[in-house]
Amino acid sequence: MSDILPYALALHTILILVLAVMVFGLTRQIGILHERVAPMGAMISDHGPEVGEMAPTLSVKSIANEVIQIGGPGPTLKTTLLMFVSPTCPVCKKLLPIAKSFSKGEDLNVILIGDGDIDEQRRMIEKEGLQALPYVIGPEIGMAFQVGKLPYAILIDREGVIRAKGLVNSREHLESLAVAEEIGYGSIQAYLKARDLRQRNRFEGGRLS
Repeated sequence: MSDILPYALALHTILILVLAVMVFGLTRQIGILHERVAPMGAMISDHGPEVGEMAPTLSVKSIANEVIQIGGPGPTLKTTLLMFVSPTCPVCKKLLPIAKSFSKGEDLNVILIGDGDIDEQRRMIEKEGLQALPYVIGPEIGMAFQVGKLPYAILIDREGVIRAKGLVNSREHLESLAVAEEIGYGSIQAYLKARDLRQRNRFEGGRLS
């Protein structure tokens, strides 16, 4: 039995080394994939005011008859998330609970913007429990930002500057907008452009050296 023990220990050591090499290789591949794969982000598909530009300043009334300012320096010193929704949009209804949680857990003013029949909007507010969120029926807002598809969201900072915008179909999309000021990318296109520029600079730097 004692004669077998050294061989068993040697085999055990070899197995540990092999596993260590495999883990190192997997870690490296994960890092490469993380660099190459684009994040789940909101996709810009309109031609309205660009990210980094001042948002149009509008004064509108909510469905509860409250005056709401959109754009310009915010009186509450909070970033504002505009979310364009519709009672006939299934994806919008899926995202409404997430918007509600954002208004409670994030340092955001969430404003819902709809268009169309006021009774349909009121029924959706009642059914989805949206009474705590400002809800505006304002086609002029969609026209000012040139929103063509729903659900759509726009992040406006405390100074009235558009920081992110795009179509949103999941919680990840909304979260990508909410953290746009931190990560520095206002859309998935901006991320891809910056990534391609980094890769081109690396290639040209390696070729010159």
